[in-house]
Amino acid sequence: MSQKNVTVLSFHDSLLYESDVELLDGPYWLNDSIIGFYMEYIEKEVYTDLGIAFLRPEITQCLKLSPPSELPLFLDPLNFKDKSLAVMPLNDCDNPSTVGGSHWSLLTYSKNDDCFYHLDSSQGSNAQQARILAGKVSNYLGGPDEPSYRAPSSLQQSNSYDCGVFVLCNMDNVIKHFLRNGTLENLEHIKLQDVLRKRPEVKALIRQLNA
Repeated sequence: MSQKNVTVLSFHDSLLYESDVELLDGPYWLNDSIIGFYMEYIEKEVYTDLGIAFLRPEITQCLKLSPPSELPLFLDPLNFKDKSLAVMPLNDCDNPSTVGGSHWSLLTYSKNDDCFYHLDSSQGSNAQQARILAGKVSNYLGGPDEPSYRAPSSLQQSNSYDCGVFVLCNMDNVIKHFLRNGTLENLEHIKLQDVLRKRPEVKALIRQLNA
């Protein structure tokens, strides 16, 4: 067996291989597996039962590409309508038979604000995909096809490969801000030093859980 295909960690529904973990060494684009694992960890170990819907990348992709009539298949089991906050990593892949894409951003929904917020480290790159997804989720919630939607300014990446790292940092920031304030209004920017620390932090977490 190739070393890259060796299983490094099995954590709840996440399975990481050596090839996944190597992406954290950079300078590489983070894949669905790493982002999904991080979401799994903070949902199960950090923000348990706090009314947050963590939509893994593969679920977000299905929602974006599926007809509106199929959204209940994905969202009902999550009790989505009862959640106060939803975090949805979004990529620009428009092929329903493949994973991946070339750019990640973060779409969030705050029930208290009744508004979608799109944080994109390459401003505007995923705007169309984010609006499509926001419209479908809003429709599922009984709202309009063109819901309240904001794309606030955010820290921008200076390379072509750190978008997934920005998504993880923006997710941390959004959740902490929402739990403090009950809203996503006046969300402050993430800091560059947080982005620079994130890859080694996630890699250390994986090694810790595998110890």
